[in-house]
Amino acid sequence: MSRPDGLAAYIAVTAAYWAFMLTDGALRMLVLLHFNTLGFSPVQLAYLFVLYEVAGVVTNLSAGWIAARFGLTSTLFAGLSIQVVALLALSQLDPEWSIPASVVFVMAVQGLSGVAKDLAKMSSKSAVKLLAPSEGGALFRWVAVLTGSKNAVKGLGFLLGAAALALFGFVPSVLGMAALLAAILAVLVLRMPPGLPGGKKSVKFTEVLSKNRDVNWLSAARVFLFGARDVWFVVGIPIYFYAVLSDGTPDSKRAAFFVIGTFMALWVILYGVVQANAPRLLRAKGRTEAQLIDAARFWVAALVVAPAVLALAVWLSPDPAPWLTALIMTGLTIFGAIFALNSSLHSYLILAFTSSERVTLDVGFYYMANASGRLIGTVLSGLTYQIGGLPLCLGTAAAMIALSWLCVGRLRRPVQV
Repeated sequence: MSRPDGLAAYIAVTAAYWAFMLTDGALRMLVLLHFNTLGFSPVQLAYLFVLYEVAGVVTNLSAGWIAARFGLTSTLFAGLSIQVVALLALSQLDPEWSIPASVVFVMAVQGLSGVAKDLAKMSSKSAVKLLAPSEGGALFRWVAVLTGSKNAVKGLGFLLGAAALALFGFVPSVLGMAALLAAILAVLVLRMPPGLPGGKKSVKFTEVLSKNRDVNWLSAARVFLFGARDVWFVVGIPIYFYAVLSDGTPDSKRAAFFVIGTFMALWVILYGVVQANAPRLLRAKGRTEAQLIDAARFWVAALVVAPAVLALAVWLSPDPAPWLTALIMTGLTIFGAIFALNSSLHSYLILAFTSSERVTLDVGFYYMANASGRLIGTVLSGLTYQIGGLPLCLGTAAAMIALSWLCVGRLRRPVQV
């Protein structure tokens, strides 16, 4: 059974996570498109997000221990507060700075934002394990709603960021997001419902590393799964579409911003909608843990098809054409739906594999792996696009999904008695 105040605390945590991810999605699109117009190369654009992902690796490894020691509310509020500071710092960027100075400054600020994101994410995901009712498949439903709605909100953030850049410019957009998030944080500090546990001073940092075989293999699968998404998502697709849609004039640039922002937003919103409905789509309520592990194996194998086919199509048709752009958008939409099922299954399985006593530690370790995959994908996104264009981005994604499938294949099916 859940705690008496579990539902109210779950709603508050979800609302906080929504607010954070709205600004996170908008900030990513603002930074990517703004610096692309300043003449940054694909590799330089990837560098802007590298420290963001490095910070995620370090933060997730320690955040589970911090939450176990000081409580989930403290890490949630810390994540929101740090994001406000990061947004205010980014507003101080001077367009007169050299490109190397701008890269270093934005990398540092993005690193701060990465710390904020993973404190908020670990707190929110761990809270579900502790607050969800224990009966009727509620754990899968609650984590699916949290994760799916978060990604839908992040998709709106992509659209918000692109639209704000086109309408208001970089600095006013960043300051507006900082004000919005600060107001929501103030409300939560004053009105946060009870229900989240406090910390235990006896928890040791050495307990962060998991000894659970299934947690470790699932974490490895997560590395390759999210690397396979970000290898085309972070730099490759936005820059490819910008090159196709913009001829360098101000009007074409604004139009390209809206098209790219809309596509990225709709992609993430679809991803979130499928995630939120994954328990129903997978008929999870009537399935055992062993059957859901089998489903994870099937859906990761199915995921490899779309990037492999798209890589071949773009390679055989190097000149941009309307039919090719439509094919890429359709194929990546299909990829997004199947990716969402995989991600939702992983998000459920990590909570199923862990215990209430270790939930923040194992979830932190798992999302450290998630951040590692995003880091690898981010670096490879700029590198592969610069070396081999979009075909190499998509081909690399297909190879990484195959590696994820091998890792999921190592999960043990529990014996049903």
